[in-house]
Amino acid sequence: MHVPITDLYAQYEELQGEIDAAIARVLRTSRFIGGEEVSGFEAEFAQYCGARFAIGVGNGTDALRLALQALGIGRGDAVLTVPFTFVATVEAIVQVGAQPVFVDISDEDFNIDLVAVERFLHEQTVARNSRRVLKHSGAVLKAIIPVHLYGLPANLAALTRIAGAHGLRLIEDAAQAVGANTVVAGMPRRAGSVGDVAGFSLFPAKNLGAMGDAGVVTTNDAALAEQIRLLADHGQAEKYVHVLPDGGNSRLDALQAAVLRIKLRRLDDWNAARRRWAHRYNERLADLPVRLPRETGGSESVYHQYCVRVPERDLFRSALGARGIVTGVHYPVPVHRQPAFAYLEQLEGSFPVAERCAREVVSLPLWAHMSEAQHDAVVAVVRQVCSD
Repeated sequence: MHVPITDLYAQYEELQGEIDAAIARVLRTSRFIGGEEVSGFEAEFAQYCGARFAIGVGNGTDALRLALQALGIGRGDAVLTVPFTFVATVEAIVQVGAQPVFVDISDEDFNIDLVAVERFLHEQTVARNSRRVLKHSGAVLKAIIPVHLYGLPANLAALTRIAGAHGLRLIEDAAQAVGANTVVAGMPRRAGSVGDVAGFSLFPAKNLGAMGDAGVVTTNDAALAEQIRLLADHGQAEKYVHVLPDGGNSRLDALQAAVLRIKLRRLDDWNAARRRWAHRYNERLADLPVRLPRETGGSESVYHQYCVRVPERDLFRSALGARGIVTGVHYPVPVHRQPAFAYLEQLEGSFPVAERCAREVVSLPLWAHMSEAQHDAVVAVVRQVCSD
């Protein structure tokens, strides 16, 4: 059996009538920018995440960039994040003129290593007798961006405490974690509702995916939400009245919003299905020499990707592919080793866990609508390959 890594058409098949009707509704009104569909989606998404405000934007990269920009982070500032992520996390930092600074990820769950964060902040304190000044560059550390990688929220309870103790802003990169749950102060919280601000990607392959590029920013801060709205729309407070000189154009269009409103109503069911398939993998692959993903820190993953770790990755992928199982690699080159970021002068070995994960990680097929037969086929082939 041929099993793809995902199947986006399955969502459309389930919702074809509703999606076609929603698109036709927008076409009839010809209100393609802004309007009821966009404001409706923003309100529904904010409520879904447990945040006060949601602002639809052009894509997930813009969501992070606008969050940084609205917080006033720019030249002379630095932002702490991880090197094992999609490049957009770091691109957004660079785009506002700030300096990305890395700490390693945890070997347990692919997310930011809290021990490494604490160690880094302590070293800066000792070096300059200041909690926020980087000893090498002179840049002022202003924020932390944890990445909720593969759908598992980072430990937001601990990160909230750390950020507060050091006067840092907490920006959630929730691009892959829409609908994911965690616990903060003993209370259940959703990704995107805890930090000062959060950025989501609604790229088509995400758990909640548009039919093109789209993103959204969430926050509980009314002033910050208004600033993001202005920045995303040319700094425009009212038509042809521009109150910010550095605004741009990053708006969620009405066609995408109309489709996303329909999909949002199904998201909990789709995420639950992903979790069921992921747990079934965990049960049926547990005895193999393959390192399986873990849920840590009281968080529940929505399994945007189901990623295992295999020392001989290329051989493993080739063997699966020869038997019809399509796999992926997210991500084969950590950001600090990308040619674009060579200027940061981070040598190989600087972040050993991230580098090891980049060599070993493999994404197995997983999507909400996969069939039991497809799942069984993946399990059977993985077991066969591991026994060869």
